[in-house]
Amino acid sequence: MVLFSISVNCKSMAGFLFNDLIFGPVYSRRLGRSLGINLLPINAKWCNFDCVYCECGWSAHYNDSDVFPDSKQIVEMLENVLTDEIRKHERIDAITFAGNGEPTLHPDFAWIVENVVALRNRLMPDAQVAVLTNATMLHKKNINDALQRADKAILKLDTAIQRSYNLINQPFDAVSVEAVIENIKLFPGDIYIQTMFFTGENKGVAIDNTSEEELKMYFAALKYIQPKQVMIYSIDRATPGSGLQKVAVGKLEEISQKIQSLGFEVLLTP
Repeated sequence: MVLFSISVNCKSMAGFLFNDLIFGPVYSRRLGRSLGINLLPINAKWCNFDCVYCECGWSAHYNDSDVFPDSKQIVEMLENVLTDEIRKHERIDAITFAGNGEPTLHPDFAWIVENVVALRNRLMPDAQVAVLTNATMLHKKNINDALQRADKAILKLDTAIQRSYNLINQPFDAVSVEAVIENIKLFPGDIYIQTMFFTGENKGVAIDNTSEEELKMYFAALKYIQPKQVMIYSIDRATPGSGLQKVAVGKLEEISQKIQSLGFEVLLTP
């Protein structure tokens, strides 16, 4: 049974926001039966990216009324939900930091991860703790250390070309994809790369991170990073960018085969 509700009063007609701090369990294409943790405000998407494909819609502009959820409340709510799942003899495959934007932006992210891992160890030791992150905060020691505590730090890399990075992820601050790749390479834990492949256009500008040039640079980045696993997928829900197109399964399989030929495990979720 799904235990969460979603709101559609997002800044974009395409996209939704999570109304709750703890949501699910839901079936994740990559993580199985997953219980989500939303560390971001529930009234707007809070992210340092404005990805053209984000299921939460466009990132909003914020004011003083947007506050981060209380850290202790998050942990207490998670304990209650896990206890209820145990009572019902339900299995949780993953406890996943996701939600309305970039979870590492929460000022108490490291403390929350530490306490969530401890809670998992005590109540549901078979569940994995995962974090979906755009990898832009890896240069911060407390964030890096916290991500190492998770079982899976799933790091976003949609392209290795700066122009495409700016078009696809639309970072609000000047972010160098070369620096992001370097910080991913230096991450001392197991590295899981997550990549959304798609084609189309946004605001009249063509986007295609499956082109020959794109894939050449992307494969080179993977060889440099040496990830434990690469998760690839394409569009599955409505996107804020109206001109985007899903990549055919055959094309994703070609990309998957190439990545495997480089010696890396691939999880393809078409």
